[in-house]
Amino acid sequence: MNSLFIKHISIEQPLNNVRYYAVLPAVRALCETPLTLRRPVTFLVGENGVGKSTLLEAIAIALGFNPEGGSKNFNFSTADSHADLYRFLRIAKGVTAPRDGYFLRAESFYNVASHIDELDHSTMMGPPIIQSYGGISLHEQSHGESFLALAEERFGGHGLYLLDEPEAALSPMRQMRLLCRIDQLVKQNSQFIISTHSPILMTYPGAQVLQIDQGGIREVSYWETEAFRLTRRFLNDPAHMLELLLQDEK
Repeated sequence: MNSLFIKHISIEQPLNNVRYYAVLPAVRALCETPLTLRRPVTFLVGENGVGKSTLLEAIAIALGFNPEGGSKNFNFSTADSHADLYRFLRIAKGVTAPRDGYFLRAESFYNVASHIDELDHSTMMGPPIIQSYGGISLHEQSHGESFLALAEERFGGHGLYLLDEPEAALSPMRQMRLLCRIDQLVKQNSQFIISTHSPILMTYPGAQVLQIDQGGIREVSYWETEAFRLTRRFLNDPAHMLELLLQDEK
């Protein structure tokens, strides 16, 4: 607990209901009860629309990360679409500060890759930034390869890493590889907060899994999550599940 870079997250000011995000379950829950992070890896899980990504984005911006992703040194914008929820967050930090950090948004990682290429082409100051990502332009790799290059080459340990649906570009095998990298970085005193739908990622041993739904935020075991239960049910009997799913089409 003492080694965590972020320990508590809360919303202290009442939110104006005119703001669209005020009605999101994740935001409503934080208005009522502060969120305590207890483990080096915290997963935010739940259906689309409950506010997982909105909350993670707000945490990242409040900590000084670029809204579209990247490290704290990145300062670019291709679309001003982020919410101002970060203005209302109160984040209690640990006694030590991370030496590294990164915010990954799967939906805008293309923009991050483009920004890296632009910086490397426009300046001769210091070594190319892409060297920190394995030396190959992220645009010259598949989406999944670029995600893994980020985790395996850029993430350096003793860091705070905020990942929004990192499984979006990864095959099941690559998700398992990402799990291994997460474990390596945790052993190097890193902390992760990850928004995910992946039943593979959320099995990380000892992780804090926070289920977000209309009832608020509650800590659960990974096998209690809807993502895990539905995936297991489908794989155990895909023929029966397909029959149920497609019966209205007959």
